[in-house]
Amino acid sequence: MDGPRFGPASGDKPEQLVILLHGVGADGQDLIGLAPFLAKTLPNAAFVSPNAPFPCDMAPFGYQWFSVQDRSPPALLGGVQATAPMLNAFIDSELARHEVSAKQTALIGFSQGTMMSLFVAPRRDEAFAGVVGFSGRLIAPELLADEIQARPPVVLVHGDADEVVPYESLSLAEEGLKTAGIEVETMTRPGLGHGIDPEGMARASSFLAECFDL
Repeated sequence: MDGPRFGPASGDKPEQLVILLHGVGADGQDLIGLAPFLAKTLPNAAFVSPNAPFPCDMAPFGYQWFSVQDRSPPALLGGVQATAPMLNAFIDSELARHEVSAKQTALIGFSQGTMMSLFVAPRRDEAFAGVVGFSGRLIAPELLADEIQARPPVVLVHGDADEVVPYESLSLAEEGLKTAGIEVETMTRPGLGHGIDPEGMARASSFLAECFDL
């Protein structure tokens, strides 16, 4: 796995690492465009937005973390479980590459990238500085309390007009994460469909600054 990169904008050695995980049918270019905005707050952060490991099976282009042709809970769980080791290996390689720790690292996910972020982050040995999830859901919340290893703070942002991942996924994810002892903040974006808007990005930026003690 690999993908486009940005920064640090300062030109200095990275002090933080932000990994951006795209949604189904997209690629790393889809989210790396967020990096210049975030770099205004995080000038010493390196950003990487890897392409998911599999070609999208629902479109002639783009990638996917797992298939969503079958959206039943067992199929979604099997998908994230199969891909999690690949994502963890990529994360480990990036931590080593940039010589940063988990506490200097944050994940930002969109849609399926949020699903991967919320599955992987709590199951790692060390907690990340934070996780931002846009327009996603928590897969298998019933398993989290027994499998959790780390409790990074989480901000979830969701449009109440999302036509792809239902808006009620926000409250379900919040409940599942809080039940497992994770600090969660949610942000509803009125009228927003399946996407990211400036207000959500502004909160992501300020949240990461808080996570990194900037």
